[in-house]
Amino acid sequence: MKDEFPKLGLDWSLFNIEALEFYDKINILKGGMIFSDLINTVSPTYAKEIQTKEFGFGLEGVLNKRKASVFGILNGIDYEIWNPATDKFIIKNFSVKNIKDKSINKEDLQKICKLPLKKDVPLFGIVSRLAEQKGFDILAEGIEKLCKMDLQLVILGTGDLKYHVLLEEMVKKYPRVISLNLKFDDGLAHKIYAGSDIFLMPSKYEPCGLGQLISLRYATIPLVFKTGGLADTVNKDNGFIFDKYSKDELIKTIKDSIKVYENKKKWSGLITRAIECNFSWEASAKKYLALYEKAKER
Repeated sequence: MKDEFPKLGLDWSLFNIEALEFYDKINILKGGMIFSDLINTVSPTYAKEIQTKEFGFGLEGVLNKRKASVFGILNGIDYEIWNPATDKFIIKNFSVKNIKDKSINKEDLQKICKLPLKKDVPLFGIVSRLAEQKGFDILAEGIEKLCKMDLQLVILGTGDLKYHVLLEEMVKKYPRVISLNLKFDDGLAHKIYAGSDIFLMPSKYEPCGLGQLISLRYATIPLVFKTGGLADTVNKDNGFIFDKYSKDELIKTIKDSIKVYENKKKWSGLITRAIECNFSWEASAKKYLALYEKAKER
């Protein structure tokens, strides 16, 4: 609040619309954006999205004014932790050289989750916070249709109670289709990434996202909404992506993914391209170093 400003030990001249004032309150983030040499966020697409009213949350004007100084560098993942060739959590290690061993992990996941051991039914995995931002609003709208498809779904995570209740009802109704795990379980998360065929991540917005990066490493094909870092990392060559945020588009894309899964030749090529994707920190670190050099020039 305005009357708290003196506690910062700053001159009152900084409490204005061109500095720290934000609707008669103090906004330190705004100040950081104004006074920094460069502004960076966690993906190129998100760097553009935050300059819009929808994603700017009132700060889009500041970001637009400084758009020449706004950058986006993708996060990376630690391939020493997320590596199917060495992962100690999964029952059978695999790599691009023995990618067929991935199927052993699928069977293990089905056993753990008490799902029928069906090799030819696509297994969808979700590791997520159960919240609207993560796409659970449209997923909830279409869950009944999903459960009537020839697929299996494993969900791991916790979140909004309304989604807990809805999904628990679906499990009672379709126990041979859905496995719901309302908890945090690192070991199970690894097993889901390794054992699923398709990783479902229909987030309404996602600054970067790590789930799709991990799933690619495990030859599990991501299915995502075209937003933020998801748009920067998933495309038709390594996954499935829909660009209209709705239940119908989600369902349609899931159906499309199942058709590709049923075409063994196409699917084999897709999972090979996925596992060969490189989203380690090495590439991102080089971009950060280049950005720091640019900052020194300011």
